[in-house]
Amino acid sequence: MNQFKPNLIKAALLASGFATISTPVLAQQQEASGPNADNPVEVIEVSGIRGSLQRAQAIKMDNTSIVEALSAEDIGKLPDTSIAESLARLPGLSGERRNGRTSGVSVRGFNENYVGTSLNGRELLGMGDNRGVEFDLYPTEIISNILVYKTPEAGMTTQNIGGSVDLQTVKPLVADQTFTINGTYEKNAEEAANPDYDNDGHRVSFNYIDQFADDTVGIALTYATMESPRQETQFRGWGYPNAEAGTGAEGVTVGEETAILGGHDSFARSAMMERDSYAAIIQWAPNDKLNMQLDALYIDFLENDARRGVEEGGPVWGGVDYTVTEVENGLATRAFHDGFHSVIRNDVRQQDADLTTFGLNVEYLLNDDWTINADISTGKVDKTIIDVESYSGTGRAGTEGRPLTARAWEMTGEGVMFSDHPSLPTIDLTDPSLIRLAGPQPWGQSLVDESGQQLFASDGQDGFVNQPVFEEELDTVRLSTKGFVEWGIFTGIEVGAIYSDRTKSKDNNGAFLVSPEYPQSDAIPEVLGVTSLDFVGIDGILAYDALGLYNSGYYNELDAQQIETGRLGDTYTVEEKLTTFYTKLDIDTQFDDIYIRGNVGLQVVHADQQSTGFAATKDELGFVESMPVSGGTNYTDVLPTLNLSAEVAEGQFVRLGLSKVLTRPRMDDMRPNNQVSFAFQDARINSTDIDNTPWSGSAGNPDLKPYEANQIDLAYENYFSDTGYVAVSWFFKDLKNWHRSNAVETDFTEFYIPSVHKSSTGEAPQLLVGERTRPEDGYEGFVRGWEVQGSLPGELIHDSLEGFGMFASATFLDGKADAAPGTTETRIPGLSDENYSLTVFYENQGFEVRVAGTKRSSYLSETRGLSLALSDSTNQGGTFIDAQIGYDFSESGIELLEGLRVTLQAQNITDEDDIQSAGTDSRQVTLYQAYGANYLLGFNYEF
Repeated sequence: MNQFKPNLIKAALLASGFATISTPVLAQQQEASGPNADNPVEVIEVSGIRGSLQRAQAIKMDNTSIVEALSAEDIGKLPDTSIAESLARLPGLSGERRNGRTSGVSVRGFNENYVGTSLNGRELLGMGDNRGVEFDLYPTEIISNILVYKTPEAGMTTQNIGGSVDLQTVKPLVADQTFTINGTYEKNAEEAANPDYDNDGHRVSFNYIDQFADDTVGIALTYATMESPRQETQFRGWGYPNAEAGTGAEGVTVGEETAILGGHDSFARSAMMERDSYAAIIQWAPNDKLNMQLDALYIDFLENDARRGVEEGGPVWGGVDYTVTEVENGLATRAFHDGFHSVIRNDVRQQDADLTTFGLNVEYLLNDDWTINADISTGKVDKTIIDVESYSGTGRAGTEGRPLTARAWEMTGEGVMFSDHPSLPTIDLTDPSLIRLAGPQPWGQSLVDESGQQLFASDGQDGFVNQPVFEEELDTVRLSTKGFVEWGIFTGIEVGAIYSDRTKSKDNNGAFLVSPEYPQSDAIPEVLGVTSLDFVGIDGILAYDALGLYNSGYYNELDAQQIETGRLGDTYTVEEKLTTFYTKLDIDTQFDDIYIRGNVGLQVVHADQQSTGFAATKDELGFVESMPVSGGTNYTDVLPTLNLSAEVAEGQFVRLGLSKVLTRPRMDDMRPNNQVSFAFQDARINSTDIDNTPWSGSAGNPDLKPYEANQIDLAYENYFSDTGYVAVSWFFKDLKNWHRSNAVETDFTEFYIPSVHKSSTGEAPQLLVGERTRPEDGYEGFVRGWEVQGSLPGELIHDSLEGFGMFASATFLDGKADAAPGTTETRIPGLSDENYSLTVFYENQGFEVRVAGTKRSSYLSETRGLSLALSDSTNQGGTFIDAQIGYDFSESGIELLEGLRVTLQAQNITDEDDIQSAGTDSRQVTLYQAYGANYLLGFNYEF
């Protein structure tokens, strides 16, 4: 039997500049294998889609872990314009769209918060609220390979329950000299919904790679800039309380468990994402023993978006009179209400973030057998969100004679469709003579100082600004040595130590906005036009520049930290120090003519986590009282790993993985804060529904231990050609320590202050109970699944199909974890029962055509709620189809155009929407988003 020779594969990859090992090691391998003339190295051709599949297949074959691989062509070739889109096509992985972009990625049913991400083996910071990396924010231009580890090795710093993703940059000393320019024009199929936004964008990048000083110094430089538009229509349902008895029309029975839409926000959103990225890689290898590499990356990210629409309370929670005209299977599907004072929302959000990371790796070859390595890295992320809410309507709350908005509606698969009330007149929310710049609802808290002077009135909230500020830093030092040994089946050993210090802080700023005309109202200044809401049956609302108003100083501000416990209650700093020792033994042996490779290892991790924050309640005047709090713990985990790969026949492998893995707790869950909150909304104050109570409480848990799992993986892989293979894998993860947010019904009587906690008309709250939430660990569960994948070149079917090819995969998952007391939620965030991916391509004489599709079933997700806090929701999944056509002029015979490639691509061709629902009833839509298709025309020119 011809045994698989990994060094030959790696030599071929190095010849094309896509290897992941250092020059000294390669020199040693070449020296060892060079004299053997009987084993010539077959250099893999690296061109086009086929070349990318060859490289990815070689990486997958070579690895002793169970991995998935992407090469630069997979990412650089459209329609995948982001790392996230490319990852979402891999077996066992699935993408999650957020605000129109594929951003999050789940691995084997676990979303990005349970997936480790590294850049050249170093843990990478994300720009999100937690540990998870938003992959679409990282430029594809800096990446050569991506490896997704489904089974860990002892030397990895990012072992996680879901898996680990390693983004690998090019190594300039072994890459071809090049200077490349990329340009793309982008346009959304939907016209800009808001009059002050465009629906077109662009992308430009420059890549330069060269070698100097007799090929001892290599440099790779990248600059990439982009502006990417998004258009979106959005319906957000408040929730579905039980309708009240006696509210049915004649002949319509409203049962005790009949759910009904309690209110909605409906918006038309326009956004523009801007990103500038700078990357530099400097590699120095003055001799065969020393190799040094410096990596630097800076990303400047800015996204502006306008969300204009209307917010309206409905039955039960909105305090309106209503009549149900149709009920189907426990849901009120048709009804009408007699009027609510609509809140016209002109909201603007700006997210500004920058990431800086540096890494220095020094590798020294002590002798023919031993190498020492030192790696130092530092990273920092700063992110600020400014979210301005500006309210207007038919007049300030409490103004006599204001007209009400009466509506009829019908539930649809996309949420709701409104229509005229059967008997009451319709209000024109686009009439400038009717609409006033003032808050139509008394949603604020009355506040007086000790002298009795009123500082804020319940009818004075004309807007709000959320302004959380995030900072995160990560410093890591790693020392290791590895060498060749002859200890029976063990042929290599690696021993190392890693120390990391990570800090994340959040300062949850906010302010109430009050018009200078209070208690009167003002006309809308500088109307920009009308934003249509016809996707929910509403003609539209007046559009104006809320951010401009705020920046001009028009509004008076009241610091929300004075009267909202959730501000200091969600302000914290978390520090985490990890000390890791590991050892790994490489296995290389033969048993009964079966070649076996692999590794066995052990990681010992000591964690010291500490956090500071605030406990927040209110005093008798309604001002926030806070006191500093802190907490933390330390513990040690032992993580064994075993990976075996047996070549049972030529090109056929059976792989086995056994390991204990962990995912560190969410950063926001580790805060020591606790708070008591009260919603100053009359409909909630007057409600007797526990689901609509004004009282709530929340707390973090600085003593949380990591999520833990014991896992087993088994795979069979058959590589029958350079770009053809089939593989089947099965895995089981036994979750030994899972986290849930415990929600306990709590009596808030001790916090009730009659002079503070009352409605706008002075009424006491109907309820003094509510839920208090706190994350807890100690829950158990499992996730198991099957993955089937295959790559098939067309010429294996028939010679006439040369140039055609396809890649397909299917993943079937099952899993759950214990529900928190008093709840029924057992799902794992990011787990879809079924995931499918199919890519079909044709490549011949420079012409390239590719159609790719992914499909996933429903899964547990997160969405931003009040004060930009994250809350659970159910995403219904969907099918997404992209396509591209291109031509590579290097095949044209035109010398002047050699090096040019042009492409035209279409994303989301079928205009697939995103739908989230309450619980497991898909009819109870809580969020509907539609984005339209996206088209891009691009070129690539390599000098």
